[in-house]
Amino acid sequence: MTVRVERTDGPTDPAAPLLEVRDLTVEFAGEDGAIPAVRGVSFTLARGEVLGIVGESGSGKSVSSLAVMGLLPESARVSGSVRLRGQDLLGLPDRELAKIRGSKIAMVFQDPLSALTPVYTIGDQIAETVEIHQGVGKQTAFGKAVELLDAVGIPNAAQRAKAYPHEFSGGMRQRVMIAMAMANDPDVLIADEPTTALDVTIQAQVLELLDTAREITNAATIMITHDLGVVAGIADRIIVMYAGKAVESGPVEPVYADPRMPYTIGLLGSVPRLDRPGQPLTPIEGAPPDVTRLPQGCPFVPRCPVAISVCETVEPALEPTADGRRLAACHRSEEIELGLIHGAPVFPPPAIAVARDQVPRERRGPVLEVRDLARRYPLTKGVVFRRRIGTITAVDGISFDIREGEALGLVGESLFGNPVRPRAPDCA
Repeated sequence: MTVRVERTDGPTDPAAPLLEVRDLTVEFAGEDGAIPAVRGVSFTLARGEVLGIVGESGSGKSVSSLAVMGLLPESARVSGSVRLRGQDLLGLPDRELAKIRGSKIAMVFQDPLSALTPVYTIGDQIAETVEIHQGVGKQTAFGKAVELLDAVGIPNAAQRAKAYPHEFSGGMRQRVMIAMAMANDPDVLIADEPTTALDVTIQAQVLELLDTAREITNAATIMITHDLGVVAGIADRIIVMYAGKAVESGPVEPVYADPRMPYTIGLLGSVPRLDRPGQPLTPIEGAPPDVTRLPQGCPFVPRCPVAISVCETVEPALEPTADGRRLAACHRSEEIELGLIHGAPVFPPPAIAVARDQVPRERRGPVLEVRDLARRYPLTKGVVFRRRIGTITAVDGISFDIREGEALGLVGESLFGNPVRPRAPDCA
């Protein structure tokens, strides 16, 4: 990783913000030149604060977090500054960064199965983190690993600590990653899409556990996600990213209640909300731009319903809005605030959805009908001569139908959900 930054070495400043990121820029070498993955992202974090970073895939969320951790490949060129208690991390030798990762800054990765080593037990992997950063013996470190597994809701922790990652469900593996992140009482905790590929009930448990981990460690938390519902329930402040750049930021409540950037308005309009029953969702047409060929002006122009000529030539800067409560990168943010844009919503509900709601359900023909669906698996025993000893019923007597224009949700707990409320570990 190539780093371009003016560094000032020395002891950390106790008066400085816990984490301060300024003008963070990340580029990757491409065949036709540099590829901008992150473009001038800035934020600060205080102890105990939760920052949510949201955006579509490819917006630069995860790359930003990897740059903070110093985990980008050699092909990346990073500039700006990342200061932890006043100490600049960019440009530090990898040996120095290794002392900081896992102790002062910890990360919960998106795919826990890939993040965990398959040939070592769960307990050994957590114990190794404790042993390296705290300088304790193997037996003491393993004992603390068991305490941490028990704290994050793993049942029979002493026995399960001897299991391997493939023997855990997705939700349990994510609990293990959170336990590993908590192990050394970090100052900053980064969670990169921690609820991806988990069912709804397990997502809620993982989010509650992350909040518990924050309370235990009093760490500043960065929550990276594409799910705005996750941020609404856990974050204090939010950064909305698009094409590698922050396009709106501020406290969660004003940004959600009255967004000033059309992209944020579109994101919120595409999420089901309990406070707007019966209102159809408003999808954002099109796709994010190719960062290797960013258009002149605002990258959101091809998808923006209120773009004007200046948007096509000048990219708006992230500036304070008129109310002073947040930052927005839009030439028309003040008009959005005053409701002067054509006197209509930025993203009006699609006409097809409005027309569909006017047709009663019984008059819309079924697209898919399922009646008395059942699925059973034989339970066998033996190696050479296998015999059936029972049956596992996965599905039994399920019936439903889906009508035109409907969306059907199937919910339920995971087989290995283990809804155990976490408690604080005794790690004194």
